[in-house]
Amino acid sequence: MQRLKGFREFYPEPLPPGEAWSCDLRQHVFDCWRRTARRYAFREYDGPPLEPLALYTAKSGDEIVGQLFNFTDKGDEAVAMRPEMTPTVARMVASVERAYKKPVKWFSMPQLFRYEAPQKGRLREHFQLNCDIFGEADPAADAEVVALLVDVLRSLGLTSEDFVVRLSSRKAWQGFFESSGGRDGKAYEFFQVVDKLEREDEAALEAKLGPTGITLGAVRRFIEAGEPTPELQGVLNNLRARGLGDFVRIDYGVIRGLAYYTGVVFEAFDRKGEFRAIAGGGRYDNLIRSLSGGRADMPAIGFGMGDVVLALLLRERGRVPSFASAVDVVVLVEDESLRPESLGIVQGLRDRGLAVDYTLVPMKGDKQFRRALEQGAAHTVRVERDAGGVVARVKDLKARVERVVSVADAASGAW
Repeated sequence: MQRLKGFREFYPEPLPPGEAWSCDLRQHVFDCWRRTARRYAFREYDGPPLEPLALYTAKSGDEIVGQLFNFTDKGDEAVAMRPEMTPTVARMVASVERAYKKPVKWFSMPQLFRYEAPQKGRLREHFQLNCDIFGEADPAADAEVVALLVDVLRSLGLTSEDFVVRLSSRKAWQGFFESSGGRDGKAYEFFQVVDKLEREDEAALEAKLGPTGITLGAVRRFIEAGEPTPELQGVLNNLRARGLGDFVRIDYGVIRGLAYYTGVVFEAFDRKGEFRAIAGGGRYDNLIRSLSGGRADMPAIGFGMGDVVLALLLRERGRVPSFASAVDVVVLVEDESLRPESLGIVQGLRDRGLAVDYTLVPMKGDKQFRRALEQGAAHTVRVERDAGGVVARVKDLKARVERVVSVADAASGAW
């Protein structure tokens, strides 16, 4: 049996031949995500991996169904595996917003699923960091979210030479559309075309822009001018005050394809342009009102950062740390009659938080010792008999120093 197309298996380091996805690297990324979000006073939440299909069609229309893992369940309800987290968290916040002081700052690290053709940087599943602020309309919230995105990438060892966050504004684009003669009812269609500006040829873009009433030349000129709106300038000033100005720039080439964005939008890219966007997000002030049927109305801004492109970038930039063995101590059982005492030491050290391994079945002592070296253990402990009774020999493998202690001291870690 083989794994399904577009899904991954995560192995411990060192990786087996032909395998690319490291569980150690995934955990390293998760640790950096969680630690940095908590530094910004964000609280962690989670939601169900299976949602009503209507949660996504209400936001994105029926065309999204082709991109989902969806089915009719045994209760005859149309459901889908979550392809993104924003609709879920918007629904959650709308239902409990009175229970939390504003602004609400939440993060999550869900696994998401989309049924689409796997390609470089995009699979049928991925893990994603989602960070959102609810209940604050001021651009200071936009700057806070962008700063968090920057610091997450910095925590992984990336610098301003490795990535840049490109800032744009749906309000600016809406203003351009209206002032340039855009046709009524064609704004979202126009946004969709602009979102593909860097991925399609000139002829295709001209053809798709035709019905919107906007020319490709006008679009190019607007992007090249790159004049920040007062809102964007406020975000820039905020980030520069933090010393993060080198990580961001205005780029109206970013527009974000999702319909629910209403203000500042942004995407993080590697400086060399070798990968898809590392992360992306923006302001979506109307989504909670829409999903709650008007019962709740809160401004919101957030971003998502997937693990697939991020892992590829970290490897290409040499930012993947060495994942040494997690074993602190190996207890060598060379005398089977002393296995009970050895097991007591194993359990005692584990109770004190150390990672301890030992041979489950009888094995030659030299083979056990070689295995301890292969595991990168810091110490070995060997129980033996001497003239005074049963003692334990604790060896520091790095310093090559050995001490003889009582079995009780060995179990307590009192070396």
